[in-house]
Amino acid sequence: MTARKIVVTGVTKGLGRAMVDGFIAAGHHVAGCGRSADRIESLCETHGAPHRFDVVDVTNWLDVRDWGQSVIESFGTPDLLINNAAIVNESNPVWDVPIDEFSNIVDINVKGVFHVIKAFVPTMVARGEGVIVNFSSGWGRSTSPNVGPYCATKYAIEGLTKSLSQELPETMSAIPLGPGMIHTEMLEKCFADGASSAPKPEAWAAYAVPFILSLGTEESGQSISIVK
Repeated sequence: MTARKIVVTGVTKGLGRAMVDGFIAAGHHVAGCGRSADRIESLCETHGAPHRFDVVDVTNWLDVRDWGQSVIESFGTPDLLINNAAIVNESNPVWDVPIDEFSNIVDINVKGVFHVIKAFVPTMVARGEGVIVNFSSGWGRSTSPNVGPYCATKYAIEGLTKSLSQELPETMSAIPLGPGMIHTEMLEKCFADGASSAPKPEAWAAYAVPFILSLGTEESGQSISIVK
């Protein structure tokens, strides 16, 4: 097996951290980012070179641009790019959502994905190879009350990713991927006690990592979900 170079955002907890451990255990090289300096430091201590982890705010284009250039120069052009970083709003009807909270969720969940695409995809296109996976959600394909801002951002990811898939060379792919229900802090925020019935990130990664690694041109532009 040839080791693949994988770039992942939002690696400091939840699905991101579980994917990092899973990809590395499978023999691949990972470059990741997150906002928590302490957790990034812990990742660097756990997984040394050739892996790398950096503190990056995906809402800041200049930060993402500089990080992308550094990763490409020292780590290489990614074979697999995963936009995982996202947040969910506090449960409220749309009219009660604070202005700043709405702006923040759009900045992270939509603009952050755009920034990462802009930083990495040009070199992938120049090479003519690579898979881009943008994490969507069941709430990017259906809706529920009190999570309107989150639904809006994930519907945006579906549209952005499908349009991107039509722009890429036929040898590349872009896929909006629904990870399924996993017991994370985000799920607890939405469902409180009900979240405990969902698999934990580590258990999810055991079947999600091989599934993600299997994605390719046949799935490009399709709304895919991970199911056990």
